[in-house]
Amino acid sequence: MIKITFMGAGSTVFLRNVLGDCIYTDALKGMEIALYDIDGQRLEQSAAILEAINKGNGCPASIRSYLGAENRRKALSGADFVINAIQVGGYDPCTITDFEIPKKYGLRQTIGDTLGIGGIMRALRTIPVMDDFAKDMREVCPDALFLNYTNPMAMLSGYMQRYTGIETVGLCHSVQVCSEGLLKKLGMEDKLEDRRELIAGINHMGWLLELKDKDGNDLTNDLTMMMLDASVHTRMMCPWLLVRMHKGTPYEVKVKAIECIRAGYGHRHLRLGGDC
Repeated sequence: MIKITFMGAGSTVFLRNVLGDCIYTDALKGMEIALYDIDGQRLEQSAAILEAINKGNGCPASIRSYLGAENRRKALSGADFVINAIQVGGYDPCTITDFEIPKKYGLRQTIGDTLGIGGIMRALRTIPVMDDFAKDMREVCPDALFLNYTNPMAMLSGYMQRYTGIETVGLCHSVQVCSEGLLKKLGMEDKLEDRRELIAGINHMGWLLELKDKDGNDLTNDLTMMMLDASVHTRMMCPWLLVRMHKGTPYEVKVKAIECIRAGYGHRHLRLGGDC
């Protein structure tokens, strides 16, 4: 019987989506789900929602809740998979502090949980907690796979992989939804099926390096032109888009990029390499 332990089960919406999918997966029927959190009220709410999902699918899983650090080892005992979705210190005050203190000294952050001073502070207060998880896991479930969803993804997953001996994988939805969201926003839904993509970077800072359709045709330049021709509304909805022009970029794409820069909004989306 497979056992999945969810650390940070008070993350109700995320828990519902991840474990809800598990409950509806035939290969996981009969699994045990252990819900762990330090907030009793939120743990109870999450358990109730998951029990309703489980009941609606014929109760294929057994669900148990574990409250507080004194019950953490019980929650982890015998686990095959450990899903981590904790937020040490919560949004208020810690996440707010990660923004407000740097802001006081002139440093404004877009997402203060991945990079820079906000990401560093978040990592420093989260690593000791995850290290405690790892110590328990080495004792009660040494062969479990640790699936980390907590930010800063690179710092935390890197720590677990380098220093704890626990097999760890860092997961983030940004890679999965990157090209899908981009193609939909640009009216290229017909290219979604069986597409192939190459993405590098870290979460919240991924680079879509290559995108091909199901027949192997390179969509990169077409995608760039579509983005540059899109409405201002679409651009404002996609502030994360960044097109890097380089020596091999077709002439017409470079011309369109320069037009965007002259129009006054291109600097938010374009970076022209020095070899252009």
